[in-house]
Amino acid sequence: MNEKQYLIDDLNMHESWRIFRIISELVDGFETLADIYPAVSVFGSARSVEGDPVYQMGREVGRLLAKAGFSVITGGGPGAMEAASRGAYEANGKSIGLCIELPREQAANPYTNIRISFRYFFVRKVMFVKYAVAYVILPGGFGTLDEVFEALTLIQTHRIKPFPVIMLDKSYWRDLNSWLRKTVAGKTGMISPEDLELFYVVDDPHEAVSVIKKTVIV
Repeated sequence: MNEKQYLIDDLNMHESWRIFRIISELVDGFETLADIYPAVSVFGSARSVEGDPVYQMGREVGRLLAKAGFSVITGGGPGAMEAASRGAYEANGKSIGLCIELPREQAANPYTNIRISFRYFFVRKVMFVKYAVAYVILPGGFGTLDEVFEALTLIQTHRIKPFPVIMLDKSYWRDLNSWLRKTVAGKTGMISPEDLELFYVVDDPHEAVSVIKKTVIV
């Protein structure tokens, strides 16, 4: 066997063994999160800092969700994730952090009372969706947008049961909402008008939690 073929075979072997790591992460997630229902997944930027409006909004929505009897799931990191975790933790609720292992280590925030670490983004995403009865989306960047549109796609294509997807802070989401309505649905027809009913855009944490309480049967 030549060196090139050996390297290919070695790579394939490692790829095959990686399946067991993926299975172990799924099993760990399923077993750890079995008792957190009903839960709401909250997303937002890791760049928010304590004292800014997004952080304050996240902390309040976490507190209100916990008071309403919902577990709060976040990515376990800093910023808006920390804020929502903190609000739930301070209200004596279940605060779940689904942390991700990154090349540049993202420290877990201290306000989680259930914490799991994942190597693979897609396994982590399964947990966000599987155990959520709603999504609350705070202002954020690419990662936040990724979670929003994945959830909307899964609901649109009937791959999961529909649940409320709530974008919080109208001023932040205004341009995206306008583009979806005027261009994606209106001018080009890339989505149907009824697809615009798959999400809410609200301006207040109390309103977000009220939408969840009105639309979710637990």
